[in-house]
Formats: sequence, C-alpha cells, structure tokens
Amino acid sequence: MRSLSDIHDEYDFLDGDERYRLLIELGRMLEPMPDALKTDATLVRGCSASVWVYPTRLDDGTLHFLADSNAAITKGIVALVIAAVQDRPAAVVAATDIAKALAPFDLRNQLSSNRTQGVPNMIGLIRDTAARLAQD
Repeated sequence: MRSLSDIHDEYDFLDGDERYRLLIELGRMLEPMPDALKTDATLVRGCSASVWVYPTRLDDGTLHFLADSNAAITKGIVALVIAAVQDRPAAVVAATDIAKALAPFDLRNQLSSNRTQGVPNMIGLIRDTAARLAQD
C-alpha cells in the first residue's frame, strides 16, 4: 500500500473526476477481504454503503487491516483511512489522529456527505480496536 503522503501528492495534483478515479483505483488496490470476514461484527455502522474493517495482529505486533466496501468510491475512502494506519503498532494506531492525517484531502468538500458520513465511525472503530489490542 502506498503511503498517505504519496497518495496526497497525486490527489492534490488532480481535480474533480480525476480524484474520483484515483479513489476508485485505491479501492481496487486494497488487499482482498474474504467474504467470511464480512460479518455484522466487522461492519462499520453509519456508512451509507456497506463497509467492513477487520484488524489482524502480525507476529511483530503491528496491526494489518483488511477492509472492503460495496461502493467503489467509498472503498477508495476506506483505502485512505487504512493507509494512515496500516502495519503500525497498535499503540501508535490508537494514538494516531486519523482525521487530521486525512484533512489535506478535504474529503468533506470534495465528496458528497453520503460518501463521507461513515468516516468518523470507521476511524473510531479502528482506534478503539487498536487501543484494546495495545492493552493485550
């Protein structure tokens, strides 16, 4: 997965429809999430589209997230959120201000509110899960 700053460099250079295409492409680049993991427990509440996020702890203690959505642009937004925290220690993920990391993308003004309404819930789920895993 590309770094968030690398993605932003490209995103900032683009406009309108090109940004949508980039988000769709980022969503396509997400590691496939097995259907068996798409359960009520991994479903992010409050999203207009279905979004699933599943964390795994790797042997080195970092968190690796699998995520998916049934909507292409939403899946791209999911990819942005995941890029902010992927493969980092649980304590670091829990302490990361993901909303601040995404602020340069100005998603609220670039996309409809339907597409961004679940982002705080997704961030909350990731940070809460990371905080819980950091305690183990």
